[in-house]
Formats: sequence, C-alpha cells, structure tokens
Amino acid sequence: MSVLVTGAAGFVGSALARRLVAAGEEVIGVDSLTDYYDVALKHANLAAIPAAHFTFVNADLNDADLDELLAGVTVVFHEAGQPGVRKSWGRDFADYVDANVLATQRLLEAARRAPDLRRLVYASSSSVYGDAETYPTREVDLPRPLSPYGVTKLAAEQLCTLYAKNFAVPTVSLRYFTVYGPGQRPDMAFNRFIRAALADAPIELYGTGEQVRDFTYVDDIVEANLRAARSEVEPGSVFNVSGGSSTSINEVLDILAGVAGREFRVNRTAAVAGDVRRTGGAADRIREVLGWRPTVDIESGLRAQWDSLSGAGSLAGKA
Repeated sequence: MSVLVTGAAGFVGSALARRLVAAGEEVIGVDSLTDYYDVALKHANLAAIPAAHFTFVNADLNDADLDELLAGVTVVFHEAGQPGVRKSWGRDFADYVDANVLATQRLLEAARRAPDLRRLVYASSSSVYGDAETYPTREVDLPRPLSPYGVTKLAAEQLCTLYAKNFAVPTVSLRYFTVYGPGQRPDMAFNRFIRAALADAPIELYGTGEQVRDFTYVDDIVEANLRAARSEVEPGSVFNVSGGSSTSINEVLDILAGVAGREFRVNRTAAVAGDVRRTGGAADRIREVLGWRPTVDIESGLRAQWDSLSGAGSLAGKA
C-alpha cells in the first residue's frame, strides 16, 4: 500500500513511519516542523527513518496541495496536530484550532476526492474525556474535555465521524491514552523526569502526583494504528487505545527510582489548569474488533525509555 503519515517528524508519527518502511511500504511523510519543541529532535526522528521507501514533504496541511499528496495513497495516518494542555489556553488557542481542527477538516475534504483511499486513521486523545464519570471509560461515555486542547481534539474526531457518515470517508479514530517510550516529546512528563534524574537535578512535578494515568507504550500505539488500517471496520469507528496501567505519577517516580537505584529530589508545584485527575480507558472494543491488546507493561516501558535517554539498550527503538 502507499501510505501518507502526517506529523511524520513527531514522536508517534516517526515511530509509525519506521515500522511501515521496515515492512516494505512506500511512505510519504509530511510535517511542518514547528518549533513547539527543538526542531533538531524532529530532524533526528526523520533521519532515523530509512530513506529507501520514505519521501519527506516539509509542509503545513493548511497550505499544502493535499490532492497531490493523496494521489495514489491508500492509507492515511493522521498524526499531525498541536500538542499540549498547558499552552492551549489564551492567545495560543488559535494555533490549536489551525493545527487540530482546520487542518483535519481540510484533509478530510481532500480525502473525499481521493479515489484510492481505503482508510484514514486519526490520532485522537483521551483528553476528550476530561474527568470522566466512570472508569474504565468506554467509547460511548460522554466526552467532557477540561482543556482547550481536548476541545480541539474532540472537534477533529467529530469531523472524522461526520465525514464518514455523510461522505463515506473511511475514517477510524483512535483515542490514545498517554503515550510514552523512547522518542517521547521533551515536554512530556516521563522525558522531563528522566532527563532531570540523569542530570541529578530536581524533578518538577505539577500537582500532588496522585493524578492517575493510563499509560500506553509507543510500540503498542503503532500496532493499534496498523490494525485499524488493515481491518474491515465501519467508517467513523472510534476506539480507545489504552495500556491498562492506571498508575499514579508518584508510582511512576517510584518505578524510575528503582531503575536508577536511588531516590530523586522532587519539587512539587501548582497543578496545571485543565489537567485531569484520572484517565483509564476500557479496551474491550478494540480487543474484540481489531484483536489489539497492550504488550508492554509500565515497568518494562519505563526502563526502555530510561535506557534510551541514558544511552543503554533494552526495548528502545523497537517501534
């Protein structure tokens, strides 16, 4: 199949592109290389993708010739978007609307015109749930995002569903639950914790650390994308992709301290506006329909991420 990966220089997008190229697929990667974090890290992600079956296009989805990009493409993995809860408040909200909502709507319009397209997989987020009423949270439970970021991810997901129902665009939306592992963005918690610990610097922790998250290893996220692309499912379907860990941030720090063999210094600061107290996704539907289940537990995944940042081996680079 001919594949388009948007956000190909990012954490999940580059891992997905590496897996696809390793399988012999012809992959086009598009990314605007924004400076939300160090662009050098994005270039490093791209450099790690074997060039033989990979073509990179530096472009913004809001400006690119999407008909040309989609010519002959059978599968789109839409990983591009503006990440982060903290920056989504205030004047930066326009960036989230542009990158998460308008770019997705423009891609969906082009997908309507793409004759060869048989699947568009959208990277949604557990942020659409906010503080859910029940745990584990099911796909049919009411979304109640607590941040502008979550609002834009939900809006884009709803657009995917609308284009599926009204125009038969073959979308599948995957609600990622906190992705981690080697290559994680530098602004994300595990990356920040490990880099601080390796430098013997204090770890900055927002809130009490009792926030509970359902962490999902990057290889498992990649596998969910591949299964969504290859399976015959109803257009507009939505699936949780959840690792099943239900681990507090304090417990994460305990696991990392065990990996490091020492205690850490932790500076606790105020909680972030829009940060939910708990996430936990029911994975029954994706298991039954796509045959997907998580394969990497939180202890193994954290050790792999530690090893990756410290220069050791383990599971690092598996995706």
